[in-house]
Amino acid sequence: MKLEPLLQYLDGWLRVEEHPDYPNALNGLQVGGPSEITTVATAVDASEASIRAAVEIGADLMVVHHGLFWSGLEPVVGRHERRLRLLFEAGLGLYSVHLPLDSHLEVGNSALLAAALGLEVQGRFGAYAGWDIGVSGSFSEAVALEELVTRVEGAVGGGVVQVLPGGPETVRSVGVLTGGGGSFVREAAQAGLDAYVTGEVSHHAYFDAAEFRTSVLLAGHYATETFGVKAVGRHLADRFGLQAHFIDQPTGL
Repeated sequence: MKLEPLLQYLDGWLRVEEHPDYPNALNGLQVGGPSEITTVATAVDASEASIRAAVEIGADLMVVHHGLFWSGLEPVVGRHERRLRLLFEAGLGLYSVHLPLDSHLEVGNSALLAAALGLEVQGRFGAYAGWDIGVSGSFSEAVALEELVTRVEGAVGGGVVQVLPGGPETVRSVGVLTGGGGSFVREAAQAGLDAYVTGEVSHHAYFDAAEFRTSVLLAGHYATETFGVKAVGRHLADRFGLQAHFIDQPTGL
C-alpha cells in the first residue's frame, strides 16, 4: 500500500489531529518511510531494541505508542542518534500515537482492557484537556475483588497485580485507564466506582485509594498498553492486507 494514503487513514481513524496530547508526544509520522508499505511492526515503545527488532523482520513502517521525542529538544547524539540511525539506514518509517490510542473506543488501550475483563462499558472519565481517556463500566453480576485481580492478571498476560485497598470486597463498577493513571483515583471514587484499574501510580495514590474508598489495581504501565498497538496491527492486516507483527519488549514496570 502507498504510504501517504495509509497515513491519511491512520490520522483520520485515530483522530490524531484533533486529539489533545502532551507537546512532546508528536502524534503522527515522526520519521519518514518508503513510499510503499508491505510490512508493519507495532510496539509500545520506540526503544532502540524494538526498532532493531522491526528492522530485523523487514518492516517498512513501525507504529508505536510512545515515540522518539519525549525528552524534547536534544542533540542527535548517543541513544537518540542510534535510534534515528537505525531507522534511516533501514528506510523504516515511524508513526507514533499516544493519547488518541489510549482513548479510542474501537482499538484503544482502555476500552480493550475493559473488554478483556468482561466489563460492559457505560461511561467515560479521566479527561486530558477536555478529552476523556478512560472508560467505566460494570459486570452483569458483582464479583469478589480477588476475582477482579485474577481477571486483570489474565488480561495482561500474568504478572503480579498490586492492589491498593480502599473499596468494597465485592466489586461491580470498575474504571479503566491504562498507563500512568494515578491522578484519576479521586475521580474514579467520585464517579462511585468500586475499583479502578490502571498501570502505575505515585506514592500518594495509596492514601487516595484508602481515603476516597475505591480499590486501585496496578497492572503495569507497559502491560496495560500493549492492547492498542496490537489491535492497530490486526486492523491494518485485515483492512489492507498488510503483514503485521507485534514486537514485545516488556519492562516489568
